[in-house]
Amino acid sequence: MNIEFNKNEDINKQLVFELNTRLNKIYQGGGEKAAAKQKEKGKMLARERVAYLIDKDKPWLEVGAFAAEGMYAEHGGCASGGVVCGIGYVSGRQCVIVANDATVKAGAWFPITAKKNLRAQEIAIENRLPVIYLVDSAGVYLPLQDEIFPDKEHFGRIFRNNAIMSSIGIIQIAAIMGSCVAGGAYLPIMSDEAMIVEGTGSVFLAGSYLVKSAIGEDVDNETLGGATTHCEISGVTDYKQPNDQAALDSIRNIMSMTGDYTKAGFDRITSIAPKLDEKEIYGILPDNREKAYDMMEIISRLLDNSEFEPYKDGYGQSIICGLGRIDGWAVGIVANQRKVIKSKKGEMQFGGVIYSDSADKATRFIMNCNQKKIPLVFLQDVTGFMVGSRSEQGGIIKDGAKMVNAVANSVVPKFTIVVGNSYGAGNYAMCGKAYDPRLIYAWPSAKIAVMGGGQAAKTLLQIQSAGLKARGEDVDKAKEEELLKQITEKYNSQTTPYYAAARLWVDGIIDPLETRKVISMGIEAANHAPIEKAFNVGLIQT
Repeated sequence: MNIEFNKNEDINKQLVFELNTRLNKIYQGGGEKAAAKQKEKGKMLARERVAYLIDKDKPWLEVGAFAAEGMYAEHGGCASGGVVCGIGYVSGRQCVIVANDATVKAGAWFPITAKKNLRAQEIAIENRLPVIYLVDSAGVYLPLQDEIFPDKEHFGRIFRNNAIMSSIGIIQIAAIMGSCVAGGAYLPIMSDEAMIVEGTGSVFLAGSYLVKSAIGEDVDNETLGGATTHCEISGVTDYKQPNDQAALDSIRNIMSMTGDYTKAGFDRITSIAPKLDEKEIYGILPDNREKAYDMMEIISRLLDNSEFEPYKDGYGQSIICGLGRIDGWAVGIVANQRKVIKSKKGEMQFGGVIYSDSADKATRFIMNCNQKKIPLVFLQDVTGFMVGSRSEQGGIIKDGAKMVNAVANSVVPKFTIVVGNSYGAGNYAMCGKAYDPRLIYAWPSAKIAVMGGGQAAKTLLQIQSAGLKARGEDVDKAKEEELLKQITEKYNSQTTPYYAAARLWVDGIIDPLETRKVISMGIEAANHAPIEKAFNVGLIQT
């Protein structure tokens, strides 16, 4: 171990400590007072419900924990988007779980809540996973109704997805464990089965106050839409349960009797831990995003037995491609290289830049993995494609387009881990969010933006300075330095993984040591959905 390793280790462990501290705060939901009110009603909290439901001996993978962080301050915030989502195991069966958190604005739906629910449904649809909804929501947050109600990717899309999932045989079970009002009433009732908790669960299109004002009828909420009404009179719900625990037990029982699924057939053997120590990742990953390091040192600590079969090892060396296994699953790795190498052209630092030969190599490797039905794992630390006259004359745009085409048309499941930089078109070529990775997670060291902070700040400074001068304002050196400082701070705050996770550009932020779990659970989920179309090689003119 050297001083640089120890310094990196300290910095990265501090980043993980910050991650866990922020997560623990998020896990408090709407706070102690709101939690106490739930308990007074005899209700479990959202995270307690999830913990009770899932198998204790199996992993849980949360999606969107940081949703809404730093957003909606003028509305008092919306911790985790007011909903807990993730992939877990119920009676041994992998499921998507969605649980409203009634401690956060009574479980009301903010715009990000709808986006997070749609992401959970997208995961379920892509992977043909059963969905369990634990419903406890006051409905749309009215002050922001114009941002959640009418558009294509808004609230109504959720019910459309309910119908689509039923049509393709995806199991949906809903437990009404609290309020379920207006449009939100459709979600549990459009599920295949719905149960309701006596005394606390209710479902209706309009509550008692609105009924009184609309038609003048005096009726209480329990009579209007409680468990007895819907289980014994209307027939809207299928099971009446005395409390939260009984409802969750019933779901576990139902899931224990579901039949097996048709598998995609991805190859898996007995898992072997990496031969090299995973914890050394903390010391290998540099303390800032500009420094060089060998990505193979990271890869070797993620793969089973640290074994890697490199593809075109001596060609296109700014991207590493090759085969290995993660938790027994066969995977194809596509990773940006950051080290300094000595080649026939002389010493060269890649710095995460994609060159023409690397794009060509990655394209061919992606095609091969599709032919072999091997899932792809992208490890991003990319600053973009190489620029300059030599690159342009060498056809960098054409080669980059081929790589993007291969990623877009890939039919095997893709998983993306943002290790470091994720800038510009490099984000796209390395399977950013727009290219439908089944899961995309970031390490605390990630940076996601159109370009690096320093470069962007100087560009923005030129634009702002020109605007000020056009209005007749003097811009001296001191003024420029102050503007540059302000621009840099604002831009850098928007490149953090927390900014990205709050907006669901990534599914979450993880400790690097959780990477194997994320990829393994993701491939297991993807194995539920057989590949139904061929990879279109003809689209990629190689």
